[in-house]
Amino acid sequence: MIASFIMVTLDGFFDGDQPWDLSWHRTDEEFNDFASKQLDEFDALVFGRATYVGMAQYWPTEDAVKTDPEVAGRMNDLPKIVVSRTLEKPEPAWSNTTLVKDATELGSERRNLLVLGSAVLTTSLLEAGLLDELRIMVNPVLIGSGRSLAASAKGPIALTLRARREFGNGNVLLTYAPGS
Repeated sequence: MIASFIMVTLDGFFDGDQPWDLSWHRTDEEFNDFASKQLDEFDALVFGRATYVGMAQYWPTEDAVKTDPEVAGRMNDLPKIVVSRTLEKPEPAWSNTTLVKDATELGSERRNLLVLGSAVLTTSLLEAGLLDELRIMVNPVLIGSGRSLAASAKGPIALTLRARREFGNGNVLLTYAPGS
């Protein structure tokens, strides 16, 4: 199974005008518990190049381990795959990471994979018919502009709602399967 998890604003942006401005993310103890349990469902993590760079610069740090030891431990211990046509090796280095040049190679994996963030990669996996589940956590905030989840889509992508979960902080997790 290949699933993707991404946080978006109510107006559909996963990132603001300033890259990696995630100040609008609503995270708390309930979210962190969800994040830990979600990571336990999967055998490996998958990132597009840009998301990988940001994650690799944060999760191995002392600050990440101090702020959120459970999630940091899982993020650092799980096998990681970075999908990039431009990288020659995973940079910056992050433990247990391999490089894949083409997203279609993920279809031959025999593990449960979780794509984190990586909107362009998520969209390409949807369009290639390789994504089994899309988990979108909608944060109750409007930021007005930024980068849209499906900005790279070549056309409409039909989805079917499979589950919905409300969080105490106002976040709503919507779980979709591809198709109508």
